[in-house]
Amino acid sequence: MTVQKNWFLSAGTALLTACAVPRPATPPPQVPQAFEVPSGPAHQWPGQEWYRDFGSDELDTLVDAAAHANLDIESARARVAQADARARQAGAAILPSVDANGTANYLAGHSSQGGGHELDWAAMLSASYEVDFWGKNRATAESGRLLASASRAEQDTIALTTLAAVANGYFQLLALHERLEIAQSNRDVAKQLLDVVQARAAVSMASPIELATQKAAWDTAQIAITELQQTEFEARTALSLLLGRLPENFAVKGQPLDSLREPSLGPGVPSELLTRRPDIYLAETNLRAGHADVAAARAAMFPTLSLTAAGGAQNPALPATVLTIAGVGPSFNLGANLVQPIFDHGKLQAQRNEVEAKDRELLSAYRTSILSAFNDVENSLSAIQHLNQSREFQVENVAQSERAFAGAKLRYQAGSADFLTLLDAQRTLYAARDQFIQYKLARLQALVGLCKALGGGWTHA
Repeated sequence: MTVQKNWFLSAGTALLTACAVPRPATPPPQVPQAFEVPSGPAHQWPGQEWYRDFGSDELDTLVDAAAHANLDIESARARVAQADARARQAGAAILPSVDANGTANYLAGHSSQGGGHELDWAAMLSASYEVDFWGKNRATAESGRLLASASRAEQDTIALTTLAAVANGYFQLLALHERLEIAQSNRDVAKQLLDVVQARAAVSMASPIELATQKAAWDTAQIAITELQQTEFEARTALSLLLGRLPENFAVKGQPLDSLREPSLGPGVPSELLTRRPDIYLAETNLRAGHADVAAARAAMFPTLSLTAAGGAQNPALPATVLTIAGVGPSFNLGANLVQPIFDHGKLQAQRNEVEAKDRELLSAYRTSILSAFNDVENSLSAIQHLNQSREFQVENVAQSERAFAGAKLRYQAGSADFLTLLDAQRTLYAARDQFIQYKLARLQALVGLCKALGGGWTHA
């Protein structure tokens, strides 16, 4: 009696242990104590509407439009709906299934002994349930739920990437507008100098080489304008694609880059980054779903017990092989089915090996997402730091180039300076102004990159 009692206790303990779905064993990530590049005194994470901190109503409108009409985001929403449906399908296996069945079978026959006919029919309700001893169904349902959550994180990742691309594209358009204005101003200056050289050549004060060189400079200025116009057109159509609209009749009003605000951003404790990036949550959730798939694959190698029950009315009331009860009457039946896989040519073992290998892949992807996150933040902080360090030199470069060109122009008109000095000063001034516009664009895009690297105000719902 004692031996039998101990056997039941051991079996019960084994069943309870097997029924429990193992918790995902997500490894602790390696997190630095502090970021290598200092972020300054500001320790402010971006908000969910981080793009409004740049102070541009037009940018706000464009980003809001992209959030509702971008086709990549729309596709991600559809994938979320698919994942939710799959999660409900997986969860349905935990509960019993109930079906209504109706059958009719008319039998007739004739022989030398006589003839006869009979109508057999049944109207039954049936229920079936797989007893989830080993937790296979619960693990499958848990995997489906986690994958649905991962799909939402993927949607948030795509949305963050898309909105950052809209902001970068908008700033690029503003920069191209200003670069076009500078290129046109450079062309006008080149035309003015060409007029001066032509006037000097008419009185033999300028050589034909100087005249040809300035004409080439004017042509080069025209070519630069044409190239910038094509670049501006391509940037505008790329922005329209992000907004999910046709490029025809799409225009950006624009505003000076100097009128935009630079948001004050700075990461806090590096460990906080792990809870603020949707791509990290996506990788972690996929890893947890992979753990659940491993649990389901392991449980599939154990016996399965299915219970069935059916009840209703039928004729004959008991259509059994040995004992048949004729006539219409209530009927019911109960059944149980126990199946233990024995030999399947290694199919179940191969399936288990597959999901275990997939689990290791997801672990690597999780670690990669963490490393990429810290890499993004460090790169963004480094870009902002170096741009801050070069700001003074950028401003000084433009100022000195303007001064040098103005002096060279006056001296050439007075006949006390050579033409090559003037031409070199003109080229230097144009390059300095164009470079300064690109510098301001780089600052804005670096701030957008930092907002994106810090998660864009994302929080797990």
